[in-house]
Amino acid sequence: MLNLAAQLIREAEVFVITAGAGMGVDSGLPDFRGNQGFWEAYPPYARLGLSFVEAANPANFQRDPAFGWGFYGHRTNLYRSTIPHQGFHIISKWIAANRADYFVVTSNVDGQFQKAGYADEQVLEVHGSIHYLQCLVPCSNAIWPNKEQIAVDEASMRSRNVPRCPHCGGVSRPNILMFGDWSWLSDRTGAQEARFERFLAEHGDKRIVVIEMGAGTAIPTIRATSERLGWRYGQATVIRINPREPEIKEPHISLACGALEGLQKIDGLLG
Repeated sequence: MLNLAAQLIREAEVFVITAGAGMGVDSGLPDFRGNQGFWEAYPPYARLGLSFVEAANPANFQRDPAFGWGFYGHRTNLYRSTIPHQGFHIISKWIAANRADYFVVTSNVDGQFQKAGYADEQVLEVHGSIHYLQCLVPCSNAIWPNKEQIAVDEASMRSRNVPRCPHCGGVSRPNILMFGDWSWLSDRTGAQEARFERFLAEHGDKRIVVIEMGAGTAIPTIRATSERLGWRYGQATVIRINPREPEIKEPHISLACGALEGLQKIDGLLG
């Protein structure tokens, strides 16, 4: 499988990189797999008995904005300080070597691809980004960059300051699709989706390699996207890299390992 993956990489004219939460694990980011994984990353929520679904909920911003921003402020600070792992740069090297075009599709809200040097206009963030804000209400369709400095008391997971909407003065929130979310503004993500569809229309007849990393079945958005591309385009092949759920039908390729390990193994065969 590794040799076949390496051959596909050598011949690729176009790369589509699809990534779920597992992509960030090698950078030291938690993937919140199950309540136990979430509680290990955030012990205060274990004491409160709150699940990830309950913490990542817009109702917290409505009931108690400082508590809502405790979780998302902590994540903002974590993602800002995280250094993308070497796997991001391995893929960039392949793209450059092939003089290929590319697009990234990710369910992650951490902005790690952009931080690793991928062009913002070639990234689709299907659940939004923590690096952008919107009004909680919302009072308008405005979406703006998150330049807030958010201090969080990690003992109580409460923010010492609550970012405000510059248009109405009310509470702002990350422009992220949360659980039970009816007020997420999807305009930014919609524009990204339109760019991705134009990209596919331009490159659909070329040799496409879809490199999928760390995308699980609990929320299968990314896996479904990879498979759709693999079956929709005759010359598209998916390389699925996943340590726990690597299964995919032939002619697509399954590698049962973490993202960085899989990319390094393929890269070792490319010389």
